Amino acid sequence: MQNTHFSFQIKKGSIEDAVSVSNQIPELENPHQKEVYENRMTGKKYLILIAYADKKMVGFKVGYDKFQDGINFYTWMGGVLPDFRQKGIADALAKKQETWITQNGFQNVILKTRNKHQGMLIFALKNNFKIIKFEPRENIEEHRIILKKILEVEI
Repeated sequence: MQNTHFSFQIKKGSIEDAVSVSNQIPELENPHQKEVYENRMTGKKYLILIAYADKKMVGFKVGYDKFQDGINFYTWMGGVLPDFRQKGIADALAKKQETWITQNGFQNVILKTRNKHQGMLIFALKNNFKIIKFEPRENIEEHRIILKKILEVEI
């Protein structure tokens, strides 16, 4: 009988780790390189999480204080390698990020996705994000959808 239990760990990572994993996510055409991450996050609070299975990096989640208002945290990039999807990794990354967000005083998490990334949109809606803005583009697949989740702040 095959063991159906799947084991993975989540740890803080580096920009290089995030770039390495993002380069392996097929949905991310032209993934951002190190300089883009540095430009977005320098001087801001940020968090990079990496998921590992058997010491291999299999997923990532990156967010930062884009709005610099101390209230809204922007979850910017993330993904899980195709062979490791549907194993709870994306959920675990999101939960760990949300815990860090609330511990650092933020009240909301905001994300932006595109129409063509239906998996991400479904994931966000299932995880209590609400659509707050829509940015149309010429190509319907490129329409941007901005979502927000109000977090439970622990007292």
